[in-house]
Amino acid sequence: MRLIYSIAWWSALPLVLLRLLVRGRKEPGYRHHVAERLGFYGAVPLARDARVLWVHAVSVGETRAAQPLVEALLAEYPDHVVLLTHMTPTGRATGRSLFEKEPRVVQSYLPYDTGWMVARFLRRFQPRLCVLMETEVWPNVMRQCRRHNVPVALVNARLSERSLHKALRLPSLFVEAAKAMTVVAAQTDSDAVRIRQLGAPHVQVTGSIKFDIVPPDAMLQRGEAWRRRFGDRPVLICANTRDGEEALILDALPNLNVPDVLLIIVPRHPQRFDSVAQQIRSRGLSLIRRSESGDAVVDGNTRVFLGDSMGEMFAYYAAGDLACVCGSLLPLGGHNLIEACAVGKPVLVGPYTFNFADAAENAIAAGAALRVQDAVDMMKQASRILLDNEACAEMGRQALAFARQHGGATSRTMALLSPLLEPTAE
Repeated sequence: MRLIYSIAWWSALPLVLLRLLVRGRKEPGYRHHVAERLGFYGAVPLARDARVLWVHAVSVGETRAAQPLVEALLAEYPDHVVLLTHMTPTGRATGRSLFEKEPRVVQSYLPYDTGWMVARFLRRFQPRLCVLMETEVWPNVMRQCRRHNVPVALVNARLSERSLHKALRLPSLFVEAAKAMTVVAAQTDSDAVRIRQLGAPHVQVTGSIKFDIVPPDAMLQRGEAWRRRFGDRPVLICANTRDGEEALILDALPNLNVPDVLLIIVPRHPQRFDSVAQQIRSRGLSLIRRSESGDAVVDGNTRVFLGDSMGEMFAYYAAGDLACVCGSLLPLGGHNLIEACAVGKPVLVGPYTFNFADAAENAIAAGAALRVQDAVDMMKQASRILLDNEACAEMGRQALAFARQHGGATSRTMALLSPLLEPTAE
């Protein structure tokens, strides 16, 4: 089966490269560093004798989650370099913004999952350790790491029931890959049970590293500056919206019965910024875009503020009163609500949070979050909370307490990784 899988990759490669060119029309980043995706790394500024710790974070969410762990690795192993790999330009841009002042973090793309390309990657960088974030298990990556004696750790690991069933349909691929893991640090007991069912050895529950992310002071100050521009208006943030959700939110907006309220919409993917702006304007709503507003005052005539920027999510949360964490209004699985909680903001989530099931349920149980049934219900609940200052403040306090209570996953994960590096860390 793995041979068929590899042949399928090689057969599809021309179409994959064509897709890069097509996507590059809207996202120019897809046309950059293409050679790295094929296993050629001559332009990566990393000495061949560097002591490399490899962390793979596929896109934006995984890269943000990796931040505390990367910082811990840099502190614990000062004679090592962290090679941070991605699969998307937005993930790479996020990594660059997080570590632009850290010379020991080097970025590249992970090659496509063919044995030859992955083997070339491993020969070039010779990593002492491979750390995969969350759900990134690639059959040829796992096989080549085993062949090159590179220990593999899947950290901050999560696996939904849906993903488990899909993987078990191809056991010769994904069960074999899971068995090649050296250690797994799972987010929850439920994740650990499912990962063990997949066949992974040495699975331990360490919690979510995302609870250890500290909102940067610069982002909090930026959010406070935006808030001064907004004035005393109530502010509702719809964060990480996905395709189809903006239409639901905008159509439900008449149900947001809060005088002078400002709606902030922050789309998940930058290629959709312009189309979301068009949706807002087509409904006759007054709009200011973050990319065009400069330091202008956002007066009462503006109904929607479009967050068309990357790497500023903490600032958006800091500028608002109540956050709806999207990707959950449609069956997409939801996005990370911990960032909003870490800034002390009450949270609304939709009915679909299977990607963050435990975090969502625990936040709801703690009084930090509330589940809504749809976009109309979201606007009605937002109205109730925004019109009750004490209830809003209490949810915010519970959100901050919830975020702080569940910290410590990074240190527990480091305790699992350290034995894998003992022979080379002296």
